[in-house]
Amino acid sequence: MVTLDDSQGEPDWRRRRFLVATTSVVGAAAVAAVAGVMVDSLEPTAADAAAASTTVNLGPIEPGMQVTVPWQKKPVVIVNRTPAMLATLQETAAKGLLKDPKCEVPQQPPYCKNEYRASKPEWLVMVRICTHLCCIPHYRPKKASITPWWLGGFHCPCHGSMYDLSGRVIKGSPAPHNMAVPEYHYAKDGKTVTITKMYPKAHLC
Repeated sequence: MVTLDDSQGEPDWRRRRFLVATTSVVGAAAVAAVAGVMVDSLEPTAADAAAASTTVNLGPIEPGMQVTVPWQKKPVVIVNRTPAMLATLQETAAKGLLKDPKCEVPQQPPYCKNEYRASKPEWLVMVRICTHLCCIPHYRPKKASITPWWLGGFHCPCHGSMYDLSGRVIKGSPAPHNMAVPEYHYAKDGKTVTITKMYPKAHLC
């Protein structure tokens, strides 16, 4: 028959308290270190600060052309729209093809709340991200290139969302809203545009 020696079986409470206290201190130090790394990662780097705004030379962008530039890790499309392209914006709205033709949802700054969604009608400056699932729509300015009634715009091949040439979403698209327009301003000579920040009320997807 096996018997237990009470003196050996009794736990050493002082030793246990020491180990628990030591473990707690080490654990707290580890948590503090991780938290410090996380906080540091939230601090903007010099590169992030430099990329906070982007200035684009408009000279090389000929009528009908578009360029896409990186800004704050997002693609921004700039389109030099021709008079014929601008005319399609009125036609698309007149045919009742748009979910939000008057841009009532604040997806753009107040100075862009118009059919052009721009402060200068010929220039579209827009975040090229579909408001459905953040895909990148393709620029398709040619009429009937997507469907027979297509007047030109942006088409997302991933899930089928369609937008006109001002980024207004077309009815039947899974995307709920027009694409977002950032805040921007032109140089006094009109030769460059500087993209500064997202309009606070706008959202991407």
